[in-house]
Amino acid sequence: MAKRRGPRPGNTEEKKGWREQLVALRSIPPYLKLIWDTSPGMAGASIVLRLLQAALPTAILYVGKLIIDEVLRLIESGDGDTSYLWKVVALELLLALASDLLSRATTLIDGLLTDLISNRTSVDIMRHAATLDLYQFEDAEFYDKMERARRQTSGRGVLMAQLLAQFQSTITLVVLGVSVVAFNPWLILLLVVAVIPSFIQENYFNQQKYSLTRSWTPERRELDYLRYIGASDVTAKEVKIFGLADFITDRFDELSMKYYFKNRDLSIRRAGWGAFFSIIGSVTYYGAYVLIILQTVEGVITIGTLTFLAGAFRRMQQGLRSILSRFASIGENALYLQDLFDFFEIKPNIADRAAALPFPGTIQEGWVFENVSFRYPGAEKYAIENLSFTLPVGTKLALVGENGAGKTTLVKLLARLYEPTSGRILLDGRDLREYRLEELRDNVGVIFQDFFRYQLTVRENIAVGRIGYLDNETQIEESADKSLAAEVIAGLPGGYNQLLGKRFAGGQDLSGGQWQKIALARAYIRDAQLLILDEPTSALDARAEYEVFQRFTELISGKSAVLISHRFSTVRMADVILFLEFGKRLEMGSHEELMALGGRYAELFRLQARGYE
Repeated sequence: MAKRRGPRPGNTEEKKGWREQLVALRSIPPYLKLIWDTSPGMAGASIVLRLLQAALPTAILYVGKLIIDEVLRLIESGDGDTSYLWKVVALELLLALASDLLSRATTLIDGLLTDLISNRTSVDIMRHAATLDLYQFEDAEFYDKMERARRQTSGRGVLMAQLLAQFQSTITLVVLGVSVVAFNPWLILLLVVAVIPSFIQENYFNQQKYSLTRSWTPERRELDYLRYIGASDVTAKEVKIFGLADFITDRFDELSMKYYFKNRDLSIRRAGWGAFFSIIGSVTYYGAYVLIILQTVEGVITIGTLTFLAGAFRRMQQGLRSILSRFASIGENALYLQDLFDFFEIKPNIADRAAALPFPGTIQEGWVFENVSFRYPGAEKYAIENLSFTLPVGTKLALVGENGAGKTTLVKLLARLYEPTSGRILLDGRDLREYRLEELRDNVGVIFQDFFRYQLTVRENIAVGRIGYLDNETQIEESADKSLAAEVIAGLPGGYNQLLGKRFAGGQDLSGGQWQKIALARAYIRDAQLLILDEPTSALDARAEYEVFQRFTELISGKSAVLISHRFSTVRMADVILFLEFGKRLEMGSHEELMALGGRYAELFRLQARGYE
């Protein structure tokens, strides 16, 4: 297999230290607000249950002390009255049962609340992504941010459980600490010596793990992509025909093993240091245990107190270790959580201006391009450069030019998916940017060549053009008739309820031409003031495309339209033809005018015409 390219810019491990973790903790308050807003009832119930649970460990230990002391008293005194003994045994049983029930109830509520939070954040990410600019989705760095945000939808439920558990453990530790201090304050000092070094080690490796995960975001996206193309119905034909299986799997194996070795080295170091500090903790615990035993032998404390302090110290050691370790983990998760909120901080550049104008109910004049230039972010050359022309209302404009001439970019500017780098686009004499964005796009219908094939029913595939008509049978069927999709639908077993595509059981796939007729129905159901067809009939033969466009021009009489096609027999049906070359206006006029001009359009038209002779 060929050697891979050099290291990617994103493959440099980022070091996240204490300062970054403390900064990331600022994401905790908005996250807690998110939890509460998601379900105040469940969040409140979880807090109450944990408060009740927090006091039970100390209570159970203390009741155990009472039992042992009472047993020893009965043995020494020979007193046969065991009523008090059985009462405290029964009390310990009740406490144990309560602890189990509270724990199960807490786990249930936390699980349900986690699912709700995961659902809500997924919805929030999708809604926010829908507000962002198209060019942002064409940027690899943006995709890395979005990928990190997506990964937080499920993983941050763990953070919620950690925060609530931290709250519970802290209260338990305080209650145990007060009890232990009352008997022997020195145990608290030993406890700190046993746990703090382990906490520092755990926090350090959490930071290292986050740095590794973050720096490998582009590679993990590539792994997901390789996994998809290696086992997908979309790519299966080419994988088999071109023999790509080894190429894809070898590339996946190479990249995944690079990550494995880096993660393995980190895991081994983490396990080694963890074992070392665990030994320190165990030695410290038994040092405390020896101290308690000596006090018992000297008669300073009772055997019952010995068991209470030994159990309390062990629980405090485990509890403090858990709190500190969880704190380090919370700091790590807060770094990930910051990725989620950072994504929500990304704002679109294309948005409504203050006091934006309503879109005209009926366009009166049309569109005017005034010295419009557009350059994609990071690109050196302009996709559209110093372009000026007029599109009067009711005119059907055809865009012609070789691939890369700027045709699709132009229609995206019309739909305000992009905004000019310089110059301006006027609609009825006002800058397009002055109109309300949602209303503008609501009045523009676009079907691109790379339209999406939704793995949904026929009805839903058509209704996405105007989703409010999903339950409007008349509009859906009329649109299918206009686009000639009705004849395709008539041959489907489920008719308008037939599931399309092969992703789900019962689905039926269509040919490219059939899919395009379904997509064209979306343009008709949209019933917008400006309709744009960006080569949506490329899978049709010349005659079928001609029939579709002829029908299209008849059905949208009086409306404005922009057509893009490489077939000049179709283009000539437009009122005006704009020939673009390298993003610039080369020629413009009717078919007859351009043929009389004898320029590039006439040359290409004659070349194509000879191909059909």
